[in-house]
Amino acid sequence: MTLEQIDVITPTYGPGLVGALLVGLSYAKALSFAINKPLVGVNHIQGHIASNYITYKELEPPFLCLMMSGGNTQIVYVKDYTEFEVLGKTRDDAIGEAFDKVARVVGLGYPGGPKVDKLALEGNPTITLPKTHFENMDFSFSGIKTAVINLYHKNPEMSKADLCASFEKTVIEILIENVNKAIELTGVKTIVLAGGVSANTHIRKGFMDLKQKGIEIYMPDLKLCTDNAGMIASAGYYNYMQGKRDELDLNAVPNLKL
Repeated sequence: MTLEQIDVITPTYGPGLVGALLVGLSYAKALSFAINKPLVGVNHIQGHIASNYITYKELEPPFLCLMMSGGNTQIVYVKDYTEFEVLGKTRDDAIGEAFDKVARVVGLGYPGGPKVDKLALEGNPTITLPKTHFENMDFSFSGIKTAVINLYHKNPEMSKADLCASFEKTVIEILIENVNKAIELTGVKTIVLAGGVSANTHIRKGFMDLKQKGIEIYMPDLKLCTDNAGMIASAGYYNYMQGKRDELDLNAVPNLKL
């Protein structure tokens, strides 16, 4: 592809680490100016949701998206390609953060999510762990994370595989309980997974099991779960088609909301 073939420049401007955002955004603005092409900013979370449009050409809103990453855990009602309503979010740790902390404590290292997921395949989910419930669709992962840490500190000889399997099982139950609440509230029975944690094999299987209840499940290709340029371009396309344009004074917003 040549520069002449580009129609629009679509950088991420938040949320995220301000240094990384500024580097990408500065380059994008300079390129937009240099080749005289429109600039259309993209919310990073919207990008993760839009990764599913790459995998599934037939997917159209409305649907419910369970967004799971190292920095975010949200249930998003996707009403249209650029219209979103956050129905629930974490009140403390994001799910990916909880995975990383559990992995560090039991000695698996970083990044923790894939390592906990792999070790859990060798274990049995026989350990009872706490679940925090709210009347709405918010999440809390600090309690289960602390319980795992305390259990392991008290008995470092316990099976790491069983502990990881039990952690995975409980987390999936928490996720599905809140997604079921969202289905009841909206009547929408199409569920989309997004974000780096959507690559987790246990979570993917847990949600695929919901198909037996007549619920449609979509999840991005594994290569599109973690941060990538394709998902941002996908979201940028829909922003552009909806008429969104930004000026060269567009700035990074580290805590940008969806």
